[in-house]
Amino acid sequence: MSGEANAGKALTVTVEGTSYARIPIRTRVVMPGDDLDAFILEYAKDAVQPGDLLFVTEKIVAITQGRSFKLDTIAPRKLALFLSKYVTRTPYGIGLGMPETMEMALRECGTPRILFAAAVSAVTKAFGRKGDFYRIAGDKARAIDGPTKGTIPPYNQAVVLGPERPREVAARLKSLLGGDLQVAVVDINDLGGNILGSTMDKAGEKRLVAILKDNPLGQGHESTPLGIVRHG
Repeated sequence: MSGEANAGKALTVTVEGTSYARIPIRTRVVMPGDDLDAFILEYAKDAVQPGDLLFVTEKIVAITQGRSFKLDTIAPRKLALFLSKYVTRTPYGIGLGMPETMEMALRECGTPRILFAAAVSAVTKAFGRKGDFYRIAGDKARAIDGPTKGTIPPYNQAVVLGPERPREVAARLKSLLGGDLQVAVVDINDLGGNILGSTMDKAGEKRLVAILKDNPLGQGHESTPLGIVRHG
């Protein structure tokens, strides 16, 4: 079932002279314990065509891998409380700006790496440079999702980590769907995007980031965790 674009966003875009349709796929809310393969077959198999690119949000991959944790099960250490105060918050997501998400970053990435990222960021931020914390902390830290005002229940009371083995997941889903198509596991928001794993080469991934950089599907109540990119 097709969904709607994120508010104010178009469903077509032109990149390097080529027009692409971005087709949202509306689904039910993915729950812990759901089988990703069955979910993809249910919602995407009849929607994709040869030549399409199916993109899957990293959050649903992670949830089906058991990487969603209720806030009340996470006990942040004092270091997490301290570090979370200094994370830049944006209107598009809490990131590591709350003790529970910072605690999970310390567990995922290791305390030394997070401390090093925080130390470098503190210095470079004083010189007007931003983004060094996540550059050093890495994709695992960047992919951690905390609740925002637009988060669909029950994840408005949860922290979701990044997915494990996203490249392998993309390859498996491509094989599952069959035919001439590509698959990508993506982390897209209003600040930009990353391709965590795909069946494409680096040039294809770079092009996909350009196609999706305006975040056409949204991350909240749109309930569109899958989408198709199709040559216009």
